[in-house]
Amino acid sequence: MKVVLFCGGEGMRIRDHSGPLPKPMVCIGYRPILWHVMKYYAHYGHKDFILCLGHGADHIKRYFVDYDETVSNDFVMEAGGKVDLLQSDIHDWRITFVDTGMKSNVGERLQAVRPFLKGEEWFLANYADGVTSAPLGEMIDFAKASGRAATFLGVQPNYTSHVVRSDADGNVLGIEHVTEIGLRINGGFFVLNERVFDYMQPGDDLMGDPAHRMTAAGELGTFMHNGFWACMDTFKEKQLLEDIHSGGGAPWEVWSHDPPYTGDGASPAVSASGAAPQAPIPAPEA
Repeated sequence: MKVVLFCGGEGMRIRDHSGPLPKPMVCIGYRPILWHVMKYYAHYGHKDFILCLGHGADHIKRYFVDYDETVSNDFVMEAGGKVDLLQSDIHDWRITFVDTGMKSNVGERLQAVRPFLKGEEWFLANYADGVTSAPLGEMIDFAKASGRAATFLGVQPNYTSHVVRSDADGNVLGIEHVTEIGLRINGGFFVLNERVFDYMQPGDDLMGDPAHRMTAAGELGTFMHNGFWACMDTFKEKQLLEDIHSGGGAPWEVWSHDPPYTGDGASPAVSASGAAPQAPIPAPEA
């Protein structure tokens, strides 16, 4: 299945700390979060990527054109400087780079790459700014079995707000933590059927009017995941992911702690859903 990655947004909330780099190129460890997202999909056998570019497109293109396998792989350097890699990351990846506009929304970017999805009944899509331990094979199986036009990963929010119930006189009737009320948010990981385009009109954002149209038609579903998920919208969230990564065993690095995937992309050799439940993620300080 092809993987559409939305990489063209300006990332305004993290831009003060990322400088000229687009958000997908902000690093966790020594690789950008975009690489972590692509590595996750590649682990499950999905290695044909379409990058929807916009802001900072030159940085993304240059990164992959000049990709250095030695940064994240062991190697042997012989006399004369010859390098023999002991493993590699992206030698079997196919990456299509498409300019989808500087100011386009996610829906416009998706429609811009539609010609590159010709013949694909099912495909994957991602905001390219979040990581998860979700069992992708199970999510794909769930989406296909439902037959809906769109399925997104439903995750628990990892912030620490409290929800207050009150009456018309201002009396507080109850206070509950946001994680205790069953609230789910869109984690930014999608399994889409080609019929999703039937619900989109020019200028639409994917989770705007098209989501409402699909909901009304029973064509929008969610795959609920209680394991690890985190996004990187702010510098504090970047620091949090950095801390998890530097501690070793980052839960989204399924390629490090799950057996290599050897199937056809339909399901993982060993389901990541068997992993321990997600430990509470400390929210960034206000």
